[in-house]
Amino acid sequence: MATRNKDDTLNLTLIEESILNALMYRERYGLEIMSAIAQASNGERTIGFSSLYPTLRKLEKRGFVTSRWGDEAPEETTGARRRYYKITGSGLQALEKKQQFLTALQHLQPALGEL
Repeated sequence: MATRNKDDTLNLTLIEESILNALMYRERYGLEIMSAIAQASNGERTIGFSSLYPTLRKLEKRGFVTSRWGDEAPEETTGARRRYYKITGSGLQALEKKQQFLTALQHLQPALGEL
């Protein structure tokens, strides 16, 4: 049995892939990521705060995203500052490797004698 490497890019979850894809062309803060995922799926795929931020921290730890605090003033009502996330080169490579795997799997020819 093969050992599982937790940093193996083929082990990206659907949530991780969705977040990385949402960050593909621009950095976004948490609510923007959530909105992008919901909008791209016509509301069929949503992600909540309880999944988003732990997943972002995990992606950051793996080197797939970086983050920074925004320059704008904290919101008056909550005092919260926005944290912006950006995909890294490693994150782009992980998405590319996963997509190549899925494409190869789709085009896999059946073995001789299989239907």
